[in-house]
Amino acid sequence: MSLLNIVLYFQAGLGVLANMFLLFFYTFIILCHRPKLIDLISCQLVSIHIVLLLTGGDTWLTDIFESLNIENDFKCKTTFYIHRVMRGLSICITCLLSVIQAVTISHSTSLLAKLKLKLKKYMTYAFFYIWSFNLSFSSNLIFCVGAFTNVSETNQIKVTKSCSIFPMNNIIRAVILTVTTSRDVFLVGVMLTTSAYMVIILFRHQRQCKHLHSLSHLRVSPEKKATQTILLLVVVFVIMYWVDFIISSTASQLWMYNPVTLTVQKFVMNAYPTITPLVQISSDRRIINMLRNLYSTCHQIFKKV
Repeated sequence: MSLLNIVLYFQAGLGVLANMFLLFFYTFIILCHRPKLIDLISCQLVSIHIVLLLTGGDTWLTDIFESLNIENDFKCKTTFYIHRVMRGLSICITCLLSVIQAVTISHSTSLLAKLKLKLKKYMTYAFFYIWSFNLSFSSNLIFCVGAFTNVSETNQIKVTKSCSIFPMNNIIRAVILTVTTSRDVFLVGVMLTTSAYMVIILFRHQRQCKHLHSLSHLRVSPEKKATQTILLLVVVFVIMYWVDFIISSTASQLWMYNPVTLTVQKFVMNAYPTITPLVQISSDRRIINMLRNLYSTCHQIFKKV
């Protein structure tokens, strides 16, 4: 196993563990407390990222398929399809998270403030449409991938040790690339717009605090902290998305992947679902307080022993 693959496995393992921790935390909040709307969305994003990491390349899920003696072609189509669906859901839910936070912190006099009371009502419909769209949108990929056979005969691109992408008609490939790019550019555009809006609100709030010289206003509010966290996640997502997009587009145009490029792309794709839970854990005061209480409890128990 090469050093790059070891790094890739370590990254995926760290991401899965961090996301699993967050999943347990949000599940506890949802079942035992009154969860915020952001908690419900974050819980779904965490679940998506766990599956995204498990299906990204030659990871544990493919090894499980091999141990069950499942046919390579079925394994490739299943993992590739699930991974692409989760990738689409990740960008959609991140965009939704950004929009919801922008609405949440908007001033009572703004147009977005009118949506605050309707958010929970329409959230179920939003989730339904997002999942339906991505499940149907990625279905064409089932016919584009399969078990790796002989690259010299079929001119297929090997994307994992046993899976490859088959050649497609240039028109079909152009249509898929155009629709996918249009969807992603639109969602990234919405994220950047809402992020700019949130930055403006935070800047105005900070200026008001300096003007009032009030110590109570100088404290970082939970809303401001959540907004800063989401802004950071959006920035990380946009950077990683465009790096991944450049690599994918170049490989698609040249119809060629070398092992190093493929490993680097997997590392870039896994970066966002790995960084996201670490940022959320370090910025959520509820989690920090819970860990502190857990540490103090364990410390007292060991002290008595």
